[in-house]
Amino acid sequence: MTGRVGPRTVVPVVVVSFEDARAAADIVSLAVDETRWVTFVQRVVGTVLADLFSEAPMGVSVTLVDAQEIAVLKQEHLGGDGEATDVLAFPLDEVPPPGTPAPADSEPPLLLGDIVLCPSVAAAQATTHAGAFPDELALLLVHAVLHLVGHDHAEPHEANTMRGQERRLLDALYGPLVGDPWCEPADPHVRSSS
Repeated sequence: MTGRVGPRTVVPVVVVSFEDARAAADIVSLAVDETRWVTFVQRVVGTVLADLFSEAPMGVSVTLVDAQEIAVLKQEHLGGDGEATDVLAFPLDEVPPPGTPAPADSEPPLLLGDIVLCPSVAAAQATTHAGAFPDELALLLVHAVLHLVGHDHAEPHEANTMRGQERRLLDALYGPLVGDPWCEPADPHVRSSS
């Protein structure tokens, strides 16, 4: 891979795929042009990766699935309850510590992992979470990339750190969201960003 743009900058490789026709149909039914969606995902994920890592060539795959498929994946890999979720992140290669020299151009890129996103679940929660469907997608993509690079939110201090990173990256690289997904909802059934 020859993604280097300058002496310390690389262009991350972001591969976007649709698991099946239903996931692609979900995007189309939500009035999102498939080509624009792929470009959007590549821009959001690529920009976040470039912000977090400026030296290592890397790749991430983003796969869109329907609600049934993401529920199965959640149950198989996380012991989930069989309910569909919005996004899952599956890290692959270990992230090198900051300051690690860039690998030689002849070395393969670092494969951070796979992101699996369900557009129908994202759309259903968007108005009560990030406020708008594109904002929800951006938030979920940033959230998943942070999981791939080692962030978690199991403990309160981890959740605060991760939410701070989400805010910083979205503000700097995407722009303001219509809603505030980090506020505590008055209704306990409304999902907060986790």
